[in-house]
Amino acid sequence: MQLDCQEHPDVVARECRVLDARPGMVLLAGSPIFPGGGGQLMDIASIAWTGGRAAVREVTAGDGGLWHAFDGDAVLADTVLVTIDAPFRNLMRELHTLAHVANSVVFRDFGGALLTGAQLSADATFRLDFDLPGADNDRLRALDGPINDVIRQDLPVRAFHMPWDDANATAGLFRSKSVAPPRQADGLVRIVEIADLDRQGCGGTHLASTGQARRVKILKIENKGRQNRRVRIGFAD
Repeated sequence: MQLDCQEHPDVVARECRVLDARPGMVLLAGSPIFPGGGGQLMDIASIAWTGGRAAVREVTAGDGGLWHAFDGDAVLADTVLVTIDAPFRNLMRELHTLAHVANSVVFRDFGGALLTGAQLSADATFRLDFDLPGADNDRLRALDGPINDVIRQDLPVRAFHMPWDDANATAGLFRSKSVAPPRQADGLVRIVEIADLDRQGCGGTHLASTGQARRVKILKIENKGRQNRRVRIGFAD
């Protein structure tokens, strides 16, 4: 399912039509919420109706819409207002864009190394795990140089869709060692592109250009087993 937040990541509030409802749950025709996935945290969000407001706890795909589980046992009808926390969304967009930049630098400079894990955090840091047996950790500690160079270049970021089978057959579009981006119902997959630097399947939210991100520093390099290297990254300031 294509999410509203993928096409309109700047929208932080939307009036949504109720398709179905149960106590503490409502099926909406659309929603500005990113439900979480691919290492990106779910948006902090609330749902409001005449006479009430509650925090949204979970969003899952349903028949023709998205089920929103919220605090309390109200049964909603007609339309509701869904609002997300804008600063948190912007942080996730920034971290996810930077994660793509870091991933692309490692993929380019370390022989096409694949991801084995990724996680964005609410504390304004993120980690990437790579299949890098025998990697020089000093080289990994120097990654902030090329990452910050990409930020200075202010490269445009865009997203488009292509057939999943074509993407799967194209080297470098699926970067995870064990998990591929899901095939949509129409047989397509979403690809995020950063100018000529990077193209890969992704369902998250991103900045419009790399220059909107803050400079970063490498916080820590960890050996996770014989093959995996964990790179922790945060903001330089």
